[in-house]
Amino acid sequence: MLAVILAFAAVSARAAVLNVTDIQGSSFASPLLNQAVTVQGIVTAKGSQGFYIQSGATDDVRVSSGLHVFSTSATVRNAVNVGDLITVNGKVQEFRSQAQYLTVTELGSPTNITILSSNNTVAPVVLGVDRSPPTQFYTDLDVGAGGFLATPNNASQITVVNPELKPDAFGLDFWESLEGMLVTIKNPVALNFENSFGEFWVRGDYNVTGLNEHGGLTMTGNPDGSPDMNPEAVIIGSPLDGTKSPTTFMGAQFGDITGVVEYTFGFYYILPLTAPTLLNKANPVLPTTVIEKSEDPCILTAGDYNTENMSVNSTHLPTVADQILNNLKAPEIVFLQEIQDDNGATDNGNVSANGTMQKLVDTISALSNNTINYSFIDVVPVNDQDGGEPGGNIRVAYAWLADKVTLVSGTAGGPTDANEVTTDADGLLNLKFNPGRIEPASEFWSASRKPLAAVWEKVGAPGQRFFTINVHFTSKGGSSSDQGDARPPVNGGVDQRAGQVETMANFTKSILALDKDASIVTAGDWNEFVFAPSVFGGVEGVLHDLDEVAKVPAVERYTYAFNANSEQLDHIFISSALADRGAKVDHVHVNTHAVSFKARISDHDPSVYQVNVCKTKTPTPPTPPSEPECAFKTGSYCAAPLPPFTDAKGCLASVGKCFSESIECFTKVPLASTPQCLKFQAQCAKDSLTCATCLTGGKCTGFP
Repeated sequence: MLAVILAFAAVSARAAVLNVTDIQGSSFASPLLNQAVTVQGIVTAKGSQGFYIQSGATDDVRVSSGLHVFSTSATVRNAVNVGDLITVNGKVQEFRSQAQYLTVTELGSPTNITILSSNNTVAPVVLGVDRSPPTQFYTDLDVGAGGFLATPNNASQITVVNPELKPDAFGLDFWESLEGMLVTIKNPVALNFENSFGEFWVRGDYNVTGLNEHGGLTMTGNPDGSPDMNPEAVIIGSPLDGTKSPTTFMGAQFGDITGVVEYTFGFYYILPLTAPTLLNKANPVLPTTVIEKSEDPCILTAGDYNTENMSVNSTHLPTVADQILNNLKAPEIVFLQEIQDDNGATDNGNVSANGTMQKLVDTISALSNNTINYSFIDVVPVNDQDGGEPGGNIRVAYAWLADKVTLVSGTAGGPTDANEVTTDADGLLNLKFNPGRIEPASEFWSASRKPLAAVWEKVGAPGQRFFTINVHFTSKGGSSSDQGDARPPVNGGVDQRAGQVETMANFTKSILALDKDASIVTAGDWNEFVFAPSVFGGVEGVLHDLDEVAKVPAVERYTYAFNANSEQLDHIFISSALADRGAKVDHVHVNTHAVSFKARISDHDPSVYQVNVCKTKTPTPPTPPSEPECAFKTGSYCAAPLPPFTDAKGCLASVGKCFSESIECFTKVPLASTPQCLKFQAQCAKDSLTCATCLTGGKCTGFP
């Protein structure tokens, strides 16, 4: 080791030879950009695109001591071995594979490689011991309400600002400060399935935020209300030695991984020296909802499921049916999204999904031995006008159990019919079209699914109507990388989603204007995080997040896993009246917790929830009147109880009542019963004596 230190010192003494730290500098881009240099360092790793070198570190944590030497030449790569201390000439460059990505500092066109010594070692930076990543923010350029999700998007670019790194505070700065360096991530745990390239995200043995029960990291809120995107997570890339990483799943545990930090494909990676070792297996048992249906006719149990492009011939349709029946326990209403027309992606003008829905409900019925039989309804779209997979004509739809829920009688709307709130002759709220679309001609629904509003009653709770709005807002297509150049990142479709939410919210306001206590549920795929103020500001003060109402822990609020994050794109919002009555919700992770990516049948998890749809408790049937209390009874004749008394006057009145009823007895009973009337009269005479005694003594407190 002394020889290595002396060699570093000797090389550094020559003015023309630089350390890697001189090239990397303390910002994102090199201070020596486009300059020809000679640099020295120890080779730490080799790959198909060159090799990595590392020199002695400085005391400045902003400055990386690692560097990628880029070359596609096998001759250049074969000229060095891991452990060689070398000098090499080249040109400093900032490589960017796409305009939206950050750049990576590299030494290009390497020549004059000189090996000074061999078999040297470089101790990797141990994450969680030597350095730990920040856990909340990506960069201080994500400013404004919403932080990472602030609007307008792309207000600044890192490559333009080239800010000084703050690795103790910001995730992008932290990983940039390690660019090209050898690191070890101890006890890594996978946060999601691997992608199509075999790459997967992990957290290490260091402080994290958003840790959920299954081992993933959930997007939660920072103290300032902005989203915490978990910058402490990092993606494990393809092994540099050409080996293949194992398939993975949320919660998969691995042995320690050592590799180099690199920025590529829009994210900071650790490129492992060799394939990681998987230490555990996934649990093959999928979760089942903890919510049980209630016998109370006021309690609605509903479900929500984005079934991911499901048509008649979809291979996952039987599994969706099985999950609705068994994992969701057959909710009384199911809000469905991404129901395709009967021929799926075949673009032949067909828009009907009756075949798709019929096959779904028939499969559920067969699986339940014909005990669970759903009805269904949707509104067909105009061909190729609702976005999604070309030709698929995806739409939202309802399935419901007619023995539990009734769709209020009415006429379903067409694809261009705009729904309105109406009032029946009996004063109950209704809809012009049941079900019907909300403002289908609005520009906000261009190439996007139109929400479907309906009005219902629970069987056993007549007159207690409730409204549902099934939504699937426009996608995030066109978004930029979370770790890309644009800050805040481009959130594709955000302005359209904001308009869609506002349009939907205005419809709910039209209901509430007629009945402030109306029961309203809007559920589905919102394609947005609740932390986006420009989108969810539209429902503020109108509807309430059911997760908040039900007090679901923040780390368990997810229905989707994307990159590093367990996140929530599917939401259920309810009116104030429903929120005041309390509610339950359970996100059933049948897909995010699948044993493998291939076993997952949709990119969304379904949810089950319960709300009380009755404004007042449903009246109970009247009970038969009880037998009246009688002072004397014979046959059908009943003499009313004598009036109570506490004084002489009351005593006389009671005796008088007794005699009058005994006389009445003779007039109302059959001749055979008159002896009973005589007994009653004799009792009255006895009471008369009691009354006289009472008057004499002055104490009248009722007959003995």
